[in-house]
Amino acid sequence: MSLSVAYNTARSSLQASQSQMAVVSRNTSGATDPSYSRKIGVLTTTGGYARVTVLRASDQALLTKMLETTSASATQKALLDGLQKLSQTIGDTQLDQSAAARVGALHSALQQYANAPDNPTLARAFVKAATDLADTLNRATTAIQSVRLEADKGMAGSVDRINDLLLKFEKANQQVMSGSALGADVSDAMDTRDNLIAQLSEEIGITVVPRAGNDIALYTDSGVPLFERTARPVTFSPTTAFGPATTGGDVFIDGIRVTGPGALMPLNSGNLVGLAQVRDGAAVTYQKQLDELARGLIQAFAESDQIGVPKDVDKPGVFTFAGATSVPTMPASAGLAGLIRVNDAIDPTKGGTFEAIRDGGINGANYGYNVTGNAAFSGRLYALTDGMVAERPFDPSFGFGPSASLQGFASLTGSWLEATRQSASQSVEYQTTLLGHASEALSNATDVNMDDETALMLQLEKSYSASAKLLSVIDQMLKNLLNAIG
Repeated sequence: MSLSVAYNTARSSLQASQSQMAVVSRNTSGATDPSYSRKIGVLTTTGGYARVTVLRASDQALLTKMLETTSASATQKALLDGLQKLSQTIGDTQLDQSAAARVGALHSALQQYANAPDNPTLARAFVKAATDLADTLNRATTAIQSVRLEADKGMAGSVDRINDLLLKFEKANQQVMSGSALGADVSDAMDTRDNLIAQLSEEIGITVVPRAGNDIALYTDSGVPLFERTARPVTFSPTTAFGPATTGGDVFIDGIRVTGPGALMPLNSGNLVGLAQVRDGAAVTYQKQLDELARGLIQAFAESDQIGVPKDVDKPGVFTFAGATSVPTMPASAGLAGLIRVNDAIDPTKGGTFEAIRDGGINGANYGYNVTGNAAFSGRLYALTDGMVAERPFDPSFGFGPSASLQGFASLTGSWLEATRQSASQSVEYQTTLLGHASEALSNATDVNMDDETALMLQLEKSYSASAKLLSVIDQMLKNLLNAIG
């Protein structure tokens, strides 16, 4: 081997060692960055010269799994957060503030009043219990609509974040593609791109499709294009106020509906899906259950025509609602729980009398039960007491069965909410554990191991030292040669 060839080989080896040591230094400095993937300096020899190509540690299968679990976890967390807020309508069970507890208190007050129908103190206690129950249903309705509004605002924020991340992803993807075409090191840009994908997966379930030239296309987990050469617009019209009958807006991707009953390709996971499930699913179902409870109360305390031929329709008695002319039918109208109130006719503070509870006649003389005006008349009160514990039909679509007592239905409603919340909590724990395992597996495959980097740096330092020593020997040989010629 000539001295010139030996010199070029040693210099090439020295430069390659320097490049590989620079890669190790990059890995060391990026070890604490969770979005950093380990860089690999691959040594290749072409035409007798060594050069280093920088590659990036990656595992597409593990990345896909992590994205899936991230989206699923975000779905359950958003749902759980909404259910926990709905659970506040039940309150502390020891404080007896739930609808079921209020129904129980009303039944107890009615029983005591029936035993002493001429006692105004017991009548007042009954009116207080009835008012507390109506207020509980009213406040629960308000709370439910507040939760729905908050979820709707969350959906708007999620859509804004998705659009922002897609624009950043488009820039990062263009940087990767242009750099790849020029043969530049694009590993850091690919890290940025993967980090954006991970953030997107928190909001919406996505599928990553690699393409030639290091290009990437993104689709939703239902197959709707989210990014294909360019970012697709995600649109949503937020609702400013919610009532029980209000239907929130749907999310569209490039004009394709992806949420709501009219979606042909609905999203399956992500924070956006969890928020939609709270707004349009759990909260709406809970509202319908409370509306049915309100309907059952109005029906149980309704007055029947005692004289007319033919008899007139049953009309609201102790419990009523604005504009009521008859007892509401099943299923209950949306928001009835927010409208139910105690009839002014039985409240002396509002111009009524306690006797109207005992005697009836709230809706006129034909609806009177105590025709003799007996102060000890208790037949109506005992009938109402029996009506509260009697099985009556409720909307079977809730899965509670075709009939239940008022107390039973109120308890089933609270149990449904708590069971749904508990199920979501367990799902969050499971998905969080699964995400931890997926993240750990991806981390093991792509993150920096400082022990490995330290060992590699020691090897490179030895190689660098050997190349430097060879250059020193060649330099001395050249000097000896020149001295001999001179």
